[in-house]
Amino acid sequence: MRAVIKIGGFAFPGRREGPLVREYVELLKELSSEFQIVAVAGGGEIARAYISAARELQVPESLCDQLGILVSRLNARLLVDGLGEYAYPEIPVTIDELKQYFSSGKIVGMGGLQPGHSTNAVAALAAETIRAEKFVNATDVDGVYTDDPAKNPTASKLDKVSIAQLMKLLSKNEITAGAYELMDPLALRIIQRSKIATTILDGRTPLNVAKALRGEQIGTSITRD
Repeated sequence: MRAVIKIGGFAFPGRREGPLVREYVELLKELSSEFQIVAVAGGGEIARAYISAARELQVPESLCDQLGILVSRLNARLLVDGLGEYAYPEIPVTIDELKQYFSSGKIVGMGGLQPGHSTNAVAALAAETIRAEKFVNATDVDGVYTDDPAKNPTASKLDKVSIAQLMKLLSKNEITAGAYELMDPLALRIIQRSKIATTILDGRTPLNVAKALRGEQIGTSITRD
C-alpha cells in the first residue's frame, strides 16, 4: 500500500521538549515493511523564525516562502540520513524527481517544492502523484475542532469533516509564508480531486500514524461530501 505522511515541523530540532525525529525514523523503518512511503517534512518553528526575520528586513513574501522551503528540506535531509539504507538518499525538488525516487521502492523524504505551496499541499500533491491509498497529516493537535480550542473551551473535536466544512473552518487563516495551519485551500482541492483518504491526527505521539495507516479510527478523517 502506498502512503504519504506529512510530519509537522514540531518533530524536528527547535521543539522545546526535544525533537521527535528519532521516534519517526524508527516508526518509518517499521512501517516500510507494510507500506511504500513518502514522508514530507514541515519547517516548524525554525522556518517561522527565519521568515519573521526576513519580514523585518522587508524581504518579499515569495522569498520568505523560499526560506521555509529550505528549512523543510533540511528537516527532510535529517530524516533521510537517519533512515540510512531504508530511504532514497536524495531529496526530490520536483515532481519528476519524486516519481523517479519513489520507483526505487525505498522511503522518499522531501520538503517543500515551490513558493506559494505549503508542505501540506506538497504532501497532498505527492499523494496524488504516487496514487497513494492513504495520506496522514501528523500535526501538533489531535484533530479538527468546531472552533479554535485554545480560544473556545466549548469547541469539540470532529471524528469526520467534509472538505467543504473544513474549508469554512479554516477560511480565516492567513495564506502567507509560515502561517499554514492544518490544511490550506490548495491541499484540500488536491485531496478532493484525487479522492485521497486523508486523516489529520496528533503526531506528537508517532504511534498514532501507524494506527491510522492500519485502519484505526483516530484523529479526524476528511470526507469528500
